[in-house]
Amino acid sequence: MTADALASTTSLPTVQMGSFLTLHYRLAGPAGDVINTFSAKPATLSVGTGELSPALEQRLIGLAEGARATFDLAAGEAFGERNPEMQQWVARKLLNDLGDPDEQYAVGDAVEFPTPDGAGKYAGVVLEVREDGAVRFDFSHPLAGQPVSFEVQIISVL
Repeated sequence: MTADALASTTSLPTVQMGSFLTLHYRLAGPAGDVINTFSAKPATLSVGTGELSPALEQRLIGLAEGARATFDLAAGEAFGERNPEMQQWVARKLLNDLGDPDEQYAVGDAVEFPTPDGAGKYAGVVLEVREDGAVRFDFSHPLAGQPVSFEVQIISVL
């Protein structure tokens, strides 16, 4: 039996809710890539645990091991709309305590902050800088309110 014939008689596992995946993926907005694992180590995740947005997870459901696909999501579909409540002023003293006191911030800069437990990070985008050094950040997801391209290659499904 040829390899192709064997493959056609063997059912490949498909992504389901609760599946554990190894995959490469790329998320891009109008300004380009935000995340791209294709040139690095693949990602691992469990579908349904919130590691990806529900809209992205739904695109994975039913894909077979080995599949490669690209999906275009409308503005706001992947990560919701920008949330005005996620815009916050951060005092210069706190910024100095968390990072480099000589750091200069400009509108559009993405800045990483440690989570309160120190185990992770989250990012904010600079919206405004006051003369007293305080900075207004938008802590919405960087792709919130934007169209998103989601490319994926499923390496394995457990």
